[in-house]
Amino acid sequence: MSTDTSTGPSTARSPLCTGHRREFLWQMGAGFAGMALTSMLDADGFFNSPAVAAEVGLDPLAVRPPHLGGKAKACIFLFMYGGPSQMDLFDYKPELNKRDGQTASLEQRRNDVKPGKLLGSKRKFAQFGQSGQWCSDALPQLSAHMDKLAVIKSLYSDSFAHGSAMIQMNSGRVIQGWPSLGSWLGYGLGSMNKNLPGYVVMLDPRGGPISGAANWASGFMPAAFQGTVFRAQGNPILNLDPASGRPEPMQRELVDSINRLNTEHLRSRPGWTELQARIASYELAFQLQRAAPEALDLTQEDPRTLTAYGIDQPKPTTHPLALGPAPFGRQCLIARRLVERGVRFIQIYHGGGHQQQNWDAHNGVEENLTIHAPEIDQPIAALLQDLEQRGLLDSTLVVWGGEFGRQALVQGSRDGRDHNPKGFTYWLAGGGAKGGTSYGETEELGHEASVDRHHIRDLHATILHLMGLDHHKLTYFYGGLQQKLTGVVEADVIKRLLA
Repeated sequence: MSTDTSTGPSTARSPLCTGHRREFLWQMGAGFAGMALTSMLDADGFFNSPAVAAEVGLDPLAVRPPHLGGKAKACIFLFMYGGPSQMDLFDYKPELNKRDGQTASLEQRRNDVKPGKLLGSKRKFAQFGQSGQWCSDALPQLSAHMDKLAVIKSLYSDSFAHGSAMIQMNSGRVIQGWPSLGSWLGYGLGSMNKNLPGYVVMLDPRGGPISGAANWASGFMPAAFQGTVFRAQGNPILNLDPASGRPEPMQRELVDSINRLNTEHLRSRPGWTELQARIASYELAFQLQRAAPEALDLTQEDPRTLTAYGIDQPKPTTHPLALGPAPFGRQCLIARRLVERGVRFIQIYHGGGHQQQNWDAHNGVEENLTIHAPEIDQPIAALLQDLEQRGLLDSTLVVWGGEFGRQALVQGSRDGRDHNPKGFTYWLAGGGAKGGTSYGETEELGHEASVDRHHIRDLHATILHLMGLDHHKLTYFYGGLQQKLTGVVEADVIKRLLA
């Protein structure tokens, strides 16, 4: 699907026709050179590039048909902020454990190869389910669901730094200003519920990611495609109730009047995407006043469901930074309820603040796992089971992972592990992913992807494919190029992860 920065995608015409072609001529200086260039481009079919999406206008989140017959209609992305340690969770490395304490020369930061002491995992691993996939004792409840998971152990990315690595994982670039994955899904597919945001973000109570809102921004797309943050504590959406206390019919009339004025104003300013987003936000805010309280009301759930997600468990006393499963469990259950109500993309960040407050295990991987693994283990197991029992797992893609993995070398005086984008693990479940799959390998120490290596652009292409979108066709015209989530380097769908 193709679009320019003023009108969005189009089915009926090329992205630079009629008024937009005149705008192009103006930008070229409206001289003979520009006219000649335009003529040559037109002869080469530049203005007739294929487009498959509906017009992004007053309703930018209108439902649009997918390119492909993907099973997934919604996606829940469980983001482990800080970078979980692959060799202590899913990537069993007996050779690393055997060589614990020995010296090896590995790249510890970009182009910085130096010797260090190897750190074997202290976790016990076993094989689970009919697939025999490996999982450590850090996640005893999730291990019962390994047959649901398509685990890829050979991913790599480009940045050793949290901020840029997170932005790349979320937007395909290491710099800010590009649309995030949820924005691309909203742009390509629209929203299935006009009463709730199509793209919801929930943050850890300990804080948000270091690179902030750039991780759920819409970049150069219209602002309507950005993520809406639901708060982890207290009222999930601030200022939801009308301060004036107006009755609903009067509030409805007020919003309609404002939107009529804004729509008339927009007619002479078709490229003003902020105004389009404002119109949509007024309408969404009004609908949220009715829909959000119901969607977020967990008292409607069976008490057994709350127990399954760990929501009724108190804060543990085992570690001052540990929260237990209740906060993340509450967010996972809300995610299931949002999926039921047609929300397209939900991203939950687990881990906040710095180092041991998230998965950044510089100061000790064992302490880090003791804090965080119990916080996610029961809620994720409950989410997968709940989605399956309700017939939602086939149509909901669950994605798990962080911005990178950890190193095979010890860091500091304790059992710390430093950042490592050279080889790390993600898993997919539901939504057409092939459960019980273990794909790719890191080398024997778990430090670097070595067999069936895939850059994260391939992971993005695979997620889009499972959501019914062709990463070649999902484009947005900006800066003179048909921009893609996967960028200009060719990306490949990881077909062995597909059911």
